[in-house]
Amino acid sequence: MSEALLKNVQEMLNEEKWTRATLSNYSTSQFKELDLILKEALEARVYDELKKNCDEHLLHTKNSIIALYLSGMIALSRQIIDDAALVNLVTIFVDNHKWSIVCYLCDRILDYGESKFALRTLIDCYKNENQEEDIYGIWERLVKVDLEEADLAKSLGEYFEAQGNIENAVDYYKKALHRYINKQLFTNVKEIWEKLLGYCPEDIDFFLHVEKKIARNISEDKAVLLLQDVYDSCREREDINTAISILKLILQYDERDNQARKEIIDCFKKKYAAHSQLEEYIRISNLSQHWRNVHEAITDFEKHIAFDKGNFVYHRTWGVGRIASVQGDEIVIDFTKKREHVMALKMAINALQTLSKNHIWVLKATQKKEKLHERIKNDFSWALKTVIKSFDNACDLKRLKAELVPSVLSLGEWATWSAKAREILKTDPSFGVSPDNIDIYTVRERPISIEEKLFNEFKAERNFFDRVQTLRNFVAHKEVELDSEYFTEMFSYFTGYLRSPAQINEQVLASYLLVKDLIASYPHLGTALSLNFLDLFHAIEDIPAVFSQLKDTKLKEAFLHHIKLFVPQWADEYIRLFPYALSSSIIFNLEKEGYEAKLISMVVTCFENYRDHKEAVVWLFKNSKETSWFKKAGIGEEKQLITLIHIMDITYRDIENHRDTTENRRVNKQVYTLLFKDDILNAFMDQADPDTIIRLYTFISDVKDLDPTDKFKLRNRILDKYPNFKFFGDVEKTVISRGLMVTAAMYEEKQRQLAHIMEVEVPANTKEIAFALSLGDLRENAEYKAAKERQELLNNTLSKLKDEIERAQIFDPSTVNTNRVSFGTRVSLVNTVSGAREEYTILGPWESDPVNRIISYLSPLGGTLLNKALGEEFDFSSSEEKISYKVESIIAVSF
Repeated sequence: MSEALLKNVQEMLNEEKWTRATLSNYSTSQFKELDLILKEALEARVYDELKKNCDEHLLHTKNSIIALYLSGMIALSRQIIDDAALVNLVTIFVDNHKWSIVCYLCDRILDYGESKFALRTLIDCYKNENQEEDIYGIWERLVKVDLEEADLAKSLGEYFEAQGNIENAVDYYKKALHRYINKQLFTNVKEIWEKLLGYCPEDIDFFLHVEKKIARNISEDKAVLLLQDVYDSCREREDINTAISILKLILQYDERDNQARKEIIDCFKKKYAAHSQLEEYIRISNLSQHWRNVHEAITDFEKHIAFDKGNFVYHRTWGVGRIASVQGDEIVIDFTKKREHVMALKMAINALQTLSKNHIWVLKATQKKEKLHERIKNDFSWALKTVIKSFDNACDLKRLKAELVPSVLSLGEWATWSAKAREILKTDPSFGVSPDNIDIYTVRERPISIEEKLFNEFKAERNFFDRVQTLRNFVAHKEVELDSEYFTEMFSYFTGYLRSPAQINEQVLASYLLVKDLIASYPHLGTALSLNFLDLFHAIEDIPAVFSQLKDTKLKEAFLHHIKLFVPQWADEYIRLFPYALSSSIIFNLEKEGYEAKLISMVVTCFENYRDHKEAVVWLFKNSKETSWFKKAGIGEEKQLITLIHIMDITYRDIENHRDTTENRRVNKQVYTLLFKDDILNAFMDQADPDTIIRLYTFISDVKDLDPTDKFKLRNRILDKYPNFKFFGDVEKTVISRGLMVTAAMYEEKQRQLAHIMEVEVPANTKEIAFALSLGDLRENAEYKAAKERQELLNNTLSKLKDEIERAQIFDPSTVNTNRVSFGTRVSLVNTVSGAREEYTILGPWESDPVNRIISYLSPLGGTLLNKALGEEFDFSSSEEKISYKVESIIAVSF
């Protein structure tokens, strides 16, 4: 069937060539017949052969209608970027005014996804066919895919405005506005800005976002001109707070703008009309005096204006207070523990922090704890807004916790509460993030769309791969549109990496893979990609290094998939990448394609070079040791275990030397779990002969940072099986590692101490420093010096405690061996000279209590006693006195 089909098409091509059929003889029916041929070719799996024949035919007959159509449609179905064949074909019929065929061809192109060329051509068709009403639908589609098209977006806005559909009109006007800004056409920008200000004057966030773009793309003067329109709108609506914010922004552009200065004074007078000291504070701050810097004057005025009867303030020592009265330069404040305290106004401004009546500190001071606890526990949104607004509308989770735990919520309640709070902060449009820090949350005066929320998160992200995920989240969300300016800006961030890159690094590679993935779902984005994967791949200088820097699992898998599709020697590249990828898909594909010899060689290489391929050895041991190719590598079980022990030792040492700490901790934990928690080492030892046991135990005992408990358990297990087993040399000694041996009870106590310092003392100190800073003039600031000294003491205590806890190794009482003195034993000694008896309990430095005869194994006497056997005699020197002892008894301590 396939040969007959190809032969039939070839005959059609030849017939077309020799008969030279005129274009006037063509109709849509001929193309429908060609569509049937395409369907048959697909079913017969001869698409590639058919396209090849048509392309060869076009070399000498470039305007062959049949060849152009078949080749073009196959290329389109395969998402090949080159659409020259179909463009040429459509142009032929456009030039000959065969509009019905042009419409058919455009519709067929659009069957495979949106195309700017097809949509523009279809618009011409509808105009020529007098289908004016259908044009608007095509305009909408074109505006979605052509992110530079501004005039049609404006025309659609005018169309929907005339129809009375203001919501759609505003949407298209916004699109047009952004695109005119990109084209730097200010006249058009101003026209649409004024329209939008009339339809959605309260969408201040939108205008402020656009204003920044205008200042950047056109000029700051033009941005100020448009901000003035927004200010006038706010005054008309009596939105004084927003009007003040706009004027501050205008003054940031030009602090010598006297008109803006005059306007902000008028706004302050309107806002604080009821304030008893309004005129006095304007005078004191020199707000109306042009010689004073306007920003300093505004700050000074806003500090003063917060001091009025009934307002709340905070003092580092006396806590929250309420202003009882303000008389001239004197202010009277009622603190909880210091009523009717009198202060000079100037001192109060420097020494006190003003608080709103809804500040969390005020609520904690004025409301019953039970009532506040109930509301915060159940009303998450209110609680989050209250705390965030309390700190200049910028707060992270760490600060949030410090304010609520333990003063309102317990530590246990926080664990559940914070999980729900995180979800609300992520999904509730009333919350946003700081543009400078993704961890800082803000409260929005007006809820924002999910598009803007995700876009703001994208801008706040500082990590490239976090931005990759944010763009994915944006595209995956059902409420967003890919023709929005938010998507355009995010998408452009990644396509920017693909414009003539000087070096192919992980950002360029990741951008290519991400953009290509988006194009697969949205073909109209295809014009953003001109790089070829194979060229890009060969331009990478260090493929394993770049692969390792791809901090995104999906991108790594996409890279591996592209290697298999486009790189001829893909199997060799897979082998080279495996130690860095540790991907089951690599193993699966190599197995599937029969590359067993390469897999065997890879196993041998990894085990022989285990120092460089630690993670690969662990991965292979965990996931592949039962496969036939792993077994054929000829690595015995003893060698496998010895290699894992070596890796454990190496990672311990690297951790101690602070070398790749995170990676080494992960590998160390995996090896430890395999050997001890999964019982692999014990299972092998149970079946091994004495020579093998002594070899393995020697290697284990040489790992100095391994928990002594595990060594004790392994030693005791060997002795249980072989009671007369002899340990030689240093192996016989019980080694105490650099880790700190502790009891479980004392470990819990130290954890409680650490939690109290971090959750109570450190936050309290942070508040002390923040308050002290607000007083100004650090040279004469005793409060600041005291707070900083306290901070240094806390930091030193924390550092020491964390280090000890990190080194701590909890002792397992079941491992006590009373054959020798060790941790967890009580030993009775006899003074061989005087006959006096002494008794000591051997524990750690945390438990040490010399008065009660509990000594540390790290103390001079404790260290001497370690490993002494029953009946053994020894000498101990103390204070230049030499004492001879004999071990009389050794018993296990009861914990």
